[in-house]
Amino acid sequence: MDPTWAAGFLAEHDLPLAYGRTLEVVAAPLAARIVADVAGADAPLLVGICGPQAAGKSTLTAALAGLMQAQGLSVAVLSIDDLYLSHAARQRLGREIHPLLATRGPPGTHDVGLGLGVLDALSEGQPAALPRFDKASDDLIPASAWPQAPAKVNVMLFEGWCVGARPQPAAALIAPANDLEARRDPDGRWRRHVNDSLAGPYQELFRLLDRLILLQAPGFEVVAAWRQEQERKLRMRLAAEGAAPARSMSDDEVLAFIQLYERLTTHILATMPAYADAIVPMALDRTMRPPQWAARPRAKV
Repeated sequence: MDPTWAAGFLAEHDLPLAYGRTLEVVAAPLAARIVADVAGADAPLLVGICGPQAAGKSTLTAALAGLMQAQGLSVAVLSIDDLYLSHAARQRLGREIHPLLATRGPPGTHDVGLGLGVLDALSEGQPAALPRFDKASDDLIPASAWPQAPAKVNVMLFEGWCVGARPQPAAALIAPANDLEARRDPDGRWRRHVNDSLAGPYQELFRLLDRLILLQAPGFEVVAAWRQEQERKLRMRLAAEGAAPARSMSDDEVLAFIQLYERLTTHILATMPAYADAIVPMALDRTMRPPQWAARPRAKV
């Protein structure tokens, strides 16, 4: 890894010097493996990157893209967060199916068809517009402002908290996973809809992945602290910029919000290690350890 590139990446993303170790022992080996897999391929390699909220998926994805671009590869990046349904569409789901579906996050709140269109186009060597979602306005950015991925990209990095996830068995849906499910989904209608969505359209999307990387948190219990830390930093930055603090969540709001993700995150951490191509173990302080590689080729979903 080029030290000059690493220093520039840390500065560009306002990262501590300690993240240089992550670049060296995590990002560089992952990028090297992807580059080796791309060699001689006549189609883009579609790589999924999964991990819980605030695990550092976006930063690691940016590092992988930068490392591969520095080696002359063409890389496109898409987050599942940029595939959310419009605010109006989710409000309609909230009225017609379950109120919890008005809140973006779990399967059932994304435009899977939009994602399929992007990945299909890139797989066929075509250019594609990469959707972008604005969380501040809770809506998609106009398509005219989406960045363009060129034709014949070498690698497509697709990151998100549930990328590559598989559905739960029906029996696992019976008991509520937390207080939110017990109070707001007592009959299980919301969690069944989420699971049915994951079992159907989302598997069509995830089936396109050639490789799957899991950022493996020690457990769901650490996610709240990670997300609270993330929101505190956001509040500090907004305060320094003189921006409205309402754009960030309080600690209590984080605790309530992440309950939407608890069931599936716990399921992912329990099941995905058996079928991911690479696992990146994470410590309690979010430090990433060297990747562990699967001993056998992964069968697509």
